[in-house]
Amino acid sequence: MTGVFDDPIFAGLFGDPEVAAHLTPEAEIAAMIRFEVALAIVEARLGIIPSEAGDAIAAALPGVAVEPADLAAGTRSAGVPVPALVAALREAAGAPHGAFIHWGATSQDVWDTGFVLRLVPILGILERRLVALVGRLGDAARTHARLPMAGRTRSQVATPTTLGLRIAGWVAPLGRCLDRLAEMRSRVLAVQLGGASGNLSILGARAPEAMDLLADELGLARVAKPWGTERDGLVELSNWLAMVSGLLARMAGDLVILGRTEIGELFAGEGGGSSTMPQKANPVLPEALIALGRFNAGQAGVMAGTLFHLEDRDGTAWMTEWSVLPQMLVATGAGLAHANELAASLRPCAERMAATMEVAGGAIHAEALAFALARAMPLPEAQAMLKRAARSQAQHGGSLRDHLSPLCAARGVEMPVTDATDAIDNAERLVERLLAGLAPSAGARDE
Repeated sequence: MTGVFDDPIFAGLFGDPEVAAHLTPEAEIAAMIRFEVALAIVEARLGIIPSEAGDAIAAALPGVAVEPADLAAGTRSAGVPVPALVAALREAAGAPHGAFIHWGATSQDVWDTGFVLRLVPILGILERRLVALVGRLGDAARTHARLPMAGRTRSQVATPTTLGLRIAGWVAPLGRCLDRLAEMRSRVLAVQLGGASGNLSILGARAPEAMDLLADELGLARVAKPWGTERDGLVELSNWLAMVSGLLARMAGDLVILGRTEIGELFAGEGGGSSTMPQKANPVLPEALIALGRFNAGQAGVMAGTLFHLEDRDGTAWMTEWSVLPQMLVATGAGLAHANELAASLRPCAERMAATMEVAGGAIHAEALAFALARAMPLPEAQAMLKRAARSQAQHGGSLRDHLSPLCAARGVEMPVTDATDAIDNAERLVERLLAGLAPSAGARDE
């Protein structure tokens, strides 16, 4: 084992068997064979290769079993497994038809399209989990839309808000990630067929038609020209994976903070135990989400370097993708699975939330009090009065109102009456406004 993603000890934290099943050597080989079969079918249909060769290849190749280990020496020699695979397939198909396998294609066509074919089910898995998560969190946001809690800015208690609005802040960007996924599909899940130098010269005038028919045969997006050196689609995918993972890490960070022993306002999942401290309930899944978010953020930076794809093929950039993207896909899948588990088990503590709102004598209402006083005096003067009251409360204790009242009397203005009602009402409005705009599919959950 070379990392946590395929280490059985860490499988429950970082692994994703459903995603990883499409990233095995066997899956790689099956996808490349699928490409070669589809290419032969299309070329036979267009008269580029004999029709009987196309039929023979389509009949023979799907049943060919190629062991990954049998491609190792050839990969070490060629830097890519395709030449060894093509040799094995030609031998299996036999003469004379085997000679027409891989006609006019190059290794990059086989590998890139094979990888894209495996991305189709993987992105389906990720989308399904993301839809489920948006739905679960949307339900939680609506349920807790009026549950008051302290808003916190720069680690300090700020003004009243609600748990529902905090959760809505997790939902909104995840919903936009669903939109981004839909938008980028045609750019990522596209066929690659370019031949030796990207101009398909061997296929002649029917090359553009061959590209389109191959895309249709494989259920992939058509492209205007081969994209072999244009890696923006895969970099866009890596950025999307990092974005999703980062947003899950953000949610997890809130759960870690709000679940701290001295805060205790929101819990999710089952806490993990300690080897020596019986009382501990460590936030294991939120911690894993943060780690996965950091990992994918770093890997997205590595992927950005593959945009420097030189000339008409660049082995170094290509090899970088092979080592980075599979791990990012598994990391994102694991993160979405964990996030769904956490979203399904959110447990707020209203009493602790209410207690936090009374910290510093109810100073959480200082902004509302200042704006209420601004009806009788300039706002800067009202804010200065609240600052004096807050300093006095911090020194002597009691409630903020106790220290504000004599200042109001000295100024000859009535002591304002405020509470969190406006904040709660507006939070609920914003939650409903967000949820009304989510795609209908975000309500479907099967995770």
